[in-house]
Amino acid sequence: MASYLQVENISKSYGDRVLFQGISFNINEGDKIALVAPNGTGKSSLLKILAGVEHSDRGGEVKFMKDIRVAFLDQDTTFDPKHTIFEEVYSHMGTLSPELKEYEEALESGDEKRLERAIAGMDASDGWSIEQKIRQVLTSLKLERWNQPMGELSGGEAKRVALACMMLQNADFLIMDEPTNHLDIDIIEYLEGYLQRSRCTLLMVTHDRYFLDRVCNTIMEIDRGKLFAYRGNYSEYLEKREERYLNMQAEIDKSRNLLRRELEWIRSTPQARTGKARYRINAFYDLKDRASVSLRTDSVEIDVASSRLGRKIIDCMDVSLKFDGQTMLDNFSYKFTRGERVGIVGRNGVGKTTFLNLMSGRLAPDSGVIEQGETLRIGYYSQRGITFKPGQTVLECVQDIADVVKASDGHNISATTYLNRFLFPHETFNKRVDILSGGERRRLYLLTVLMQNPNMLILDEPTNDLDIMTLNVLEEYLSEFKGCLLIVSHDRYFLDKCVDHLFVFEGNGRIKDFVGHYSEYREYIKEKEAAERSAERDSAPQKPQQQRTHDTSKRKLSFKEQKELEQIERDLASWSEERKQLEEELSSGTLPYDRLTKCSERIEELIALIDEKEMRWLELNE
Repeated sequence: MASYLQVENISKSYGDRVLFQGISFNINEGDKIALVAPNGTGKSSLLKILAGVEHSDRGGEVKFMKDIRVAFLDQDTTFDPKHTIFEEVYSHMGTLSPELKEYEEALESGDEKRLERAIAGMDASDGWSIEQKIRQVLTSLKLERWNQPMGELSGGEAKRVALACMMLQNADFLIMDEPTNHLDIDIIEYLEGYLQRSRCTLLMVTHDRYFLDRVCNTIMEIDRGKLFAYRGNYSEYLEKREERYLNMQAEIDKSRNLLRRELEWIRSTPQARTGKARYRINAFYDLKDRASVSLRTDSVEIDVASSRLGRKIIDCMDVSLKFDGQTMLDNFSYKFTRGERVGIVGRNGVGKTTFLNLMSGRLAPDSGVIEQGETLRIGYYSQRGITFKPGQTVLECVQDIADVVKASDGHNISATTYLNRFLFPHETFNKRVDILSGGERRRLYLLTVLMQNPNMLILDEPTNDLDIMTLNVLEEYLSEFKGCLLIVSHDRYFLDKCVDHLFVFEGNGRIKDFVGHYSEYREYIKEKEAAERSAERDSAPQKPQQQRTHDTSKRKLSFKEQKELEQIERDLASWSEERKQLEEELSSGTLPYDRLTKCSERIEELIALIDEKEMRWLELNE
């Protein structure tokens, strides 16, 4: 298998902080690799070095195989806000975009000569198929308003445009930084299927463990500035990582035992120290370094009390709300109970965040009543993230809320100690919030929400920008949380671990309450769709060959003709079913361009075959 990428001796530091040093690795054709590590350890920096956006500090080499096409999906992508969606996408199409742009402008100008030249340019560059491909990809990503300005898009829509730009490059090697952030679950599952089918080589950073598990065949981990690779999916990675730590611990224990014996030897007859073997003294200090290695990994410690929660939490009675002419909620009634753990799912734009704002009291309904219990204390973790004053430091941001935090056992913890527990050491206290990384800022935001001792947590996309280690700790905390949980998330793994029933937003203000985890809901939907397809097939009109009756007065067919007739009937049934499936694929809007072309060609072949064989079938039956 060909090597696509060779990386040798790259390093990255920011000031005195070393993210990684002397990293070397190789990626082969067809590898699909996820890079995992805690926030702030250099995952995004490593991807940017490979993509050529940043450079290694002290030399090193990043070498792609000749003629390999590389596409990079950054976590935060900048766009021209004045471009339409279509203009933005084809502006990333390299040498083909000038021809497309000229053709669009020539159409609007009404200049016939200019239009003739533009058409010739489109013919020469195969621009027609490129335009069709762009529309196909945009449709598959549910971006149908192609003339909408980029400046009007939501975060999820902008992310889908970035995905379209990446997919249309037909790259051999994809580098993706948090590709699932801001996407709804339907698009995540589409992207998951696309990457599973694709023959591309992939290196990505993601916190979505189901996505990682189903797409990747290798996991690389940055640990203490070094890189470790594990073949297999996320579950196998966890097992092999634990095995590596056990082996390392055994080696450390062995080194410590040797160290004790060597220490006795070094200390014996000190006056003869100069006469001892110099190589053994040097080896002693090497051994001391190995024995002093600590396998302790820093992780967030969440230990906060939740306020007492009375019997009444939130009661909703016939709540309705319209927003920009769209019905977000239609006569919704529900009473939340203590210990309830609700997940909220649905496509973008159906009102999930609006619902959270209603429940938290940030938004008033058009009609109906929302009553909150007297003891209710809501902790709201919103998509917008933390709000802070210009120039405000980490410590000032926390002290604006409280100087002390009440722990689960009732005793008070200082704000500075609590910052330490959320992996903010003393030297970061005077660091400005606006220069924190995305993951650090989300971690600080989570701290400020929890330190208010809420008894109801409303979490809107809490997994964005948090690393897997922090998510594991948060999930553990939420599993023990005694209050009420209301969570909007696109992270299926997180939902499965944290909620026990779902509010499914179906659109037009309709909400379905599904009892069970998200994975169970998806299985239910798949079974329902399969049953509907089966019912459609059963209710479809019978084909002519199935409706015929035998006329005994007709000439009896020869043995050879009878066999031919039976074979034609089998072929017609098979071809009709194949044609139906291909037509369903074409109408799905999710086909890659090469598959789209093949489906269209095959349907034309089937139509010709069916016409020919139906004529012969009629001849044999006359």
